[in-house]
Amino acid sequence: MILHTEDKNNKIKSGLYIVATPIGNLSDITLRAIDVLKKSDYILCEDTRTSKNLLDKYEIKSKLISNHKFNEKKNLSKIINILKLDCVISLISDAGTPSISDPGKILINECVINNINIFPISGASAVSTAISISGFSEKYFFYGFFPEKNKKLKEDFEKLANLNSCIIFFISPRKFNKSVKEIKYHFSGRKILICREMTKFYEEYSRLDIDDLEPFKSDPKGEITIVISEKLKEKNPSIILKESDKKNIQKMIKKLSIKDITDLISQNTNVPKKEIYNYCLKLKNEK
Repeated sequence: MILHTEDKNNKIKSGLYIVATPIGNLSDITLRAIDVLKKSDYILCEDTRTSKNLLDKYEIKSKLISNHKFNEKKNLSKIINILKLDCVISLISDAGTPSISDPGKILINECVINNINIFPISGASAVSTAISISGFSEKYFFYGFFPEKNKKLKEDFEKLANLNSCIIFFISPRKFNKSVKEIKYHFSGRKILICREMTKFYEEYSRLDIDDLEPFKSDPKGEITIVISEKLKEKNPSIILKESDKKNIQKMIKKLSIKDITDLISQNTNVPKKEIYNYCLKLKNEK
């Protein structure tokens, strides 16, 4: 069955519309998204206060229903009943494309079960925005938000480190600072793009070698999108640490920082700093 969202009278079909909204700059919304939101009987949104900033700007008067991760299951039967009355409901998130690390999956699956039309209204996404300026491989794996438990994070990093593609994460600045050590350990030798406040007035983009990664001195506001590059080709892969260098490192590991040891050893050898750093990190983790 082929569905068209509009009929000849410019009315849109009844059903659920997954509408992408700006990730920062309120001008980053499509004309079609504005039209659908205006024609919606109801708009489901995470935070009504946040959504009203956008809706007021474009004079959208549709009724709002608060729909976030804490009440989406409770709302489910009510929303499905409304949709069965041939109404138009739009789902938006606070920013970006709904159901991508935001509420939506539960409702979408229920609509599928009930044979209710579902239409995507494409637009902004932090994922595609970040990858578009990375300069990394066009092949990427989107992970989403870091898990709360460090054990789960380590388990997932072990698997992700084997992927030869870009990897994209959403993360809070505080969680980022706590995870720098694990990022460096698992993704050493790669590059990273750190995106903060994308499309906003104070947008900021940092490009680094992961081996040079350091925690933020203070926690910046908002969420961060990071892109880790695909595996990079090794320079001089045949050059490895000598046993004498390893013994020197073992003596210094209790007294000096990993960075200081890496700098000292690299002065007298052609071994890549990454390999020296990894060996130091391995010794630290064994303790």
